[in-house]
Parts: sequence; C-alpha cells; structure tokens
Amino acid sequence: YNQFAEAHGDISGQTLTIFGPWLGPDKDLVESVLAYFEEATGADVQYSGSDSFEQQIVIDTQAGSPPNIAVFPQPGLAADLAAKGLLTKLPAEVGEFLTENYAAGQSWVDLSSYAGKDGEKALYAFPYKADVKSLVWYVPDNFDDAGYEVPETMEELKA
Repeated sequence: YNQFAEAHGDISGQTLTIFGPWLGPDKDLVESVLAYFEEATGADVQYSGSDSFEQQIVIDTQAGSPPNIAVFPQPGLAADLAAKGLLTKLPAEVGEFLTENYAAGQSWVDLSSYAGKDGEKALYAFPYKADVKSLVWYVPDNFDDAGYEVPETMEELKA
C-alpha cells in the first residue's frame, strides 16, 4: 500500500469515472480494488455498472461524454470505437509494461491493439480481467499418458 501510494502521489480532488458491465458480486469485487486506489491516491473513483453496457458506451462516446475508463467485455466493440476515433490511445509505456509483466505479454499487447480512425494500429486496451468461456484446455502429454484420444466433435467431447 505505502509503496503504491508513494509511487503515484496524492491526486486528491480528482475524479476518475469508470463504466463497465459488472453488477452484483462482480461490482462488489471491483469496487473493493477501487477503494484501495482511492485510499492510496486520494482520488474519487466513481464506478457505474450496467447490463446495457454495449449500447450505453456507444451512446456516451458518440455524445462526447465517455467515462475516463471503460471496461469492455467484448474487444470487438472497443476495436469498432477505436476505428471511429472514439477511444484514446494508451502511451507506449503501457505496452512495455504489459510485455515485461504479463505472461505472453506481447500477445496481450497485440490483442489490445486496434486500428484507429487514421488506420494506424495502436494500443487502446489494458487487459484487466479475461473470461475465457468458449475454449477447452487440456495438456496433450497428460492425454497421451492416460491413453485418451483428443475429441474432434462435441459428441466425442461429451462421451
């Protein structure tokens, strides 16, 4: 805590707005992290969650009243808004941080970079939480050791 506070200084009086899809228990969890940031920096953080995030963020950005930070559950929507010039590019230092501190860091930088209105690819997103719901992971060596065959259809997977 003290190290974080010393590194980021006192930004009392500043407000940080964050808009995302998290409600219920997810909202409680993110607000517990934001409370730590508020305590360490003195900033006032205002998180707003919505089950209509995808529609509302488009309305807010087009109206010129976006939040300081938006939590995108679908990267495709962020890419669309970046292409329209409605998102702010992140500094190069953010990409360097991701590369140095995240496992498969360059992959995260690539996945978080989109073409802007000018057509140039730039980093627009900072991966905070990833929910991979559509993939099945397995360890090939474990399958081989157990004598399993890799299923190739949903029916084989369920069997």
